[in-house]
Amino acid sequence: MLTKKQMRKIREHLENAQNPLFYYDNDADGLCSFVILQRFLGRGKGVAIKSFPELDVKYAKKAQELNADYVFILDKPIISRGFVEEITKLQLPIVWIDHHEVQTENFEKQFENFFSFNPIRNRGKNKSSEPVTYLCYKLTERKEDIWLAMMGCIADHFLPDFSEEFKALYPEFWGDVKAPFDAYFGTEIGNIAKAVNFGLKDSVSNVVQLQKFLISCKGPSDVLSEMSTNYSFRKKYQDITKKYNILLKKAKESLKNNLLFFEYSGETSMSADLANELIHIYPGKTIAVIYKKDIIGNVSMRGKSAKKILEKVLKEIEGSGGGHEEAVGARINIRDIQSFKKILEEEVDKKS
Repeated sequence: MLTKKQMRKIREHLENAQNPLFYYDNDADGLCSFVILQRFLGRGKGVAIKSFPELDVKYAKKAQELNADYVFILDKPIISRGFVEEITKLQLPIVWIDHHEVQTENFEKQFENFFSFNPIRNRGKNKSSEPVTYLCYKLTERKEDIWLAMMGCIADHFLPDFSEEFKALYPEFWGDVKAPFDAYFGTEIGNIAKAVNFGLKDSVSNVVQLQKFLISCKGPSDVLSEMSTNYSFRKKYQDITKKYNILLKKAKESLKNNLLFFEYSGETSMSADLANELIHIYPGKTIAVIYKKDIIGNVSMRGKSAKKILEKVLKEIEGSGGGHEEAVGARINIRDIQSFKKILEEEVDKKS
């Protein structure tokens, strides 16, 4: 967990920001983190980061276009030097709140305007890796946002310490939950979190509408209610759900022994969503889902020692990636997919 001193510092940055720009990772944890902070402050704009694996330099121009006086980065594990340099030229403070152990460059020592807050880099009892949504909720302490915090947490495979409080406030949105993905795949709040994840796959303009809509919501029951302000969001959720269910059915057919290896292409990347549900269905297996677009394959891996296995595989083929111990993402050339699969099979066999 972030220390009291770290929490105080972040609050000071938030209070100093009159027109902050929040860059957030393109998932429910990132979006809900932004919405919690925006509702807390009552100001600020959000930009979903769709570049992978890093927040790249092309996003820097948004800060100038929107006349930002502060930049916050939420839940993005890798930031490019080019981005930091361009924001520094604009003389804006950069506050980075994250929970991954990926970034190699220490920008905080190189740029006076760069401030980093990450509990996984703390020492002793304060070292942890709670989702950024959890950190933002603990930072703002607004009980009316507990449902947003819960969505971000369970979507990021984390069952927070306020679960019982949420259950008491919203019993109809909870159920028999023993693990994070029990909540994500088996409750109504999980269904809403999944809808939000799918909504982020829409156009930039519709994602901006989704941001505004979530900021206006009074509670979870508003999110999927039929109203004009969420029409595009609901339609996108319905359309993607149909495609997702077809892919999920095909993916299940790819399970062989202890490895499920599934590759697909199309207009929309759902590899992380598929990998999460597949590891929930097949606990104890290793899951690898690859979304192919042009010459790039975006890999989502889940399972015990997934990070260690991925590190070994990436020593043999060209690519980049990282993440948590049991949930990682990578980017490889599609010409290397069969080599990737072969090495992965060997590593999974060793583990068995």
